[in-house]
Amino acid sequence: MVRVFGALIVYKIMVNNLKYTRFEKARIVGARALQISMGAPTLIKLPKDVIAPIDIAMLEFKEDAIPITVKRVSSS
Repeated sequence: MVRVFGALIVYKIMVNNLKYTRFEKARIVGARALQISMGAPTLIKLPKDVIAPIDIAMLEFKEDAIPITVKRVSSS
C-alpha cells in the first residue's frame, strides 16, 4: 500500500472491471506520470512521438497496464 498525495493507492490484485470516477482516473494517471518523470520504466511499448510523462501515463491507463488502483472506503 502506498500513500500518494493524500490518496490511498494499493497494488492491483484481482480488480480488473472497475469503473473509475474522473477523480480516481486523474489520481492514478497523475501518480503514474510522476513516477515516469522520476525515472520509472514504462510498462508499454511507446510510439516514437510520445515523450511527455502525462501522455505515457494516459496510454498506460488506456491499455490497463498501470498496476495500481484506488481503494474505495464504504461509508457504512
